[in-house]
Amino acid sequence: HQAYAEKYGDSMVDLGANLEGAISALTVPTYMEDINSITDLTDENDSTITAIEPGAGVTNSAQNAVKEYDNLSDWEVSVSSTGAMIAELDQAINNEEDIVVVGWKPHWMFMDYDLKMLDDPENVFGGYEEIHSYAREGLKEDNPEAYKIIDNFYWEVEDMSSVMEELATDVEPEEAADNWIEANRETVDGWLE
Repeated sequence: HQAYAEKYGDSMVDLGANLEGAISALTVPTYMEDINSITDLTDENDSTITAIEPGAGVTNSAQNAVKEYDNLSDWEVSVSSTGAMIAELDQAINNEEDIVVVGWKPHWMFMDYDLKMLDDPENVFGGYEEIHSYAREGLKEDNPEAYKIIDNFYWEVEDMSSVMEELATDVEPEEAADNWIEANRETVDGWLE
């Protein structure tokens, strides 16, 4: 998303973080008890990391990990799609098989599956990140009410994950938003003050 900020940055105002604690890492099911760090990986899942779309930041980080970590030198990154990765994860977990995927929070997969993110001593995936709200130049003057809501908007990783989980079950975006607002009315009312 940094590319969008760079491309449109001159016509936008960065209103700051609306979510803190976003993170990505290689991820495994918790039943893989002896694997807690990227350095613990040996030949799990046929030495394959299951990733998402080519060019996605988390996919690029996985490709960098196989270059940076000596224990991953003979590993490959299987690039597919988010849906295909989730399907492979689901199948592996149902059969209690080893699997290594790219994971990121917020994402509903951490609500539906018992997963753990692996320590990354080489910091290939980076640390915690923020998601920022942006507004177009002039919005504050043109529509101060809308600007205020966007400026005040802030939620937790779990909040975004819960909305994403609903969307993954074919709930329409407007309904998922309405459900979250109803469950978090006090928070939303604070944004409107």
